[in-house]
Amino acid sequence: MIPFAGALVPFKSLFAAPGHDSILLQNGVDGFVGTGGLPEANIFQSIGVEPIINCRGTFTIIGGSVERPEVRKAMEAASKDFVQYDELADGIGKRLAELTGAEWGLVSSGCAAGMKHVTAACVTGGNPEKLIRIPDLAGFDKTEVVIPKSSRNVYDHAIRNIGVKIIEVNTLEELEDALNARTAMIYIMAYDESQPNQPFSLENVSKIAKPHKIPILVDAAAEDLTVPNIHLQKGATIVAYSGGKSLCGPQCAGLLIGDKAILMSAWQASSPHHGPGRDNKVGREEMIGLLAAVEAWVTMDHAAKWKTWLGWLDTISKKLTRIDGVTTAVREPKELSNHSPVLVVSWDPAKLNLTGEELAEELGRNAPRIAIGSGGNRRKEAGTVTSIDITTGQMQAGEESIVADRIMGHSQRNGRQRMRYQKLHR
Repeated sequence: MIPFAGALVPFKSLFAAPGHDSILLQNGVDGFVGTGGLPEANIFQSIGVEPIINCRGTFTIIGGSVERPEVRKAMEAASKDFVQYDELADGIGKRLAELTGAEWGLVSSGCAAGMKHVTAACVTGGNPEKLIRIPDLAGFDKTEVVIPKSSRNVYDHAIRNIGVKIIEVNTLEELEDALNARTAMIYIMAYDESQPNQPFSLENVSKIAKPHKIPILVDAAAEDLTVPNIHLQKGATIVAYSGGKSLCGPQCAGLLIGDKAILMSAWQASSPHHGPGRDNKVGREEMIGLLAAVEAWVTMDHAAKWKTWLGWLDTISKKLTRIDGVTTAVREPKELSNHSPVLVVSWDPAKLNLTGEELAEELGRNAPRIAIGSGGNRRKEAGTVTSIDITTGQMQAGEESIVADRIMGHSQRNGRQRMRYQKLHR
């Protein structure tokens, strides 16, 4: 009974007919507004959950990204009709190929699920008799996945879910020696392979893998989508993106582009088909929503978007630098992953009686709640400096003023408290 005890009241209100004490529907969904501008009503607050202004980035734990208006409109339209899913996947695959220049495209129930489906495809070739045996790979020809140590991460669990043996390598020589008849594929993190002096560049790995006809899966989850695709050009076989990060599509969707045969086998390994991916269901709404996100992405004015982000940071910077001892600097990352400008706000923690970690904790816990990054404390010639990071990628119009006022107000209060403390203890 314990799990239901706290849900008795919400159950009654959430499922009541509209106009009969329904918390979520009494104003209609359009009656609720976002966090920008300090809303009078918010759909999350109606069930006792305080929303967050996202100055941190596309982290799943706080919601990923805000879906673009085109995405929400497409998902609403897709919810009104039924469709045969294999036909839908085929139509979307063709359209994604047209938009991205890749051979084919696939929508999964998230980037990790897509990685899982591709692994299953490389292990089984889409053979349904083999699919239903996963993760028992006894008697299978392809049972190993090679991963450079620099690309190992918590998300490669999606690959291990298939039951493959992970072969971890440290050098290109070890990678070449590891490839054999049992190798199903090679997995690489896009961010790692693009770092300076990184031996496991796609060009290097592709030269080794191509003679063996071993596919390469590149995990580019948080990256900007490039057209033509930079990873496919460098030798990747399949590239996986999150739908709920820079694309601002459905949070529970992933984008896979590349080799048509492998992606059609990956679809065979995913829901609604039976096998290892049946638990990774993706709805027609998410499939169409992600297609709409890609269509919006390829026609978007990205330079104008960047200029808007810089304008928000300028507003915040001008206000915060009024505080004595506070300095700011804008960081404009060049890499494709988490690609949006960041404002680094720095100060002497002793002067404001406040560290970056403490400010991040305060902003994250108390309304209006704001998620920011903390740079921690570091030693400089002038003494100790602490900082916070304000990332623009998922901020909404109007939130820049809220963020500036909230940070300034708390910083000034701590500074005044420190001055009073010093006077009392002279």
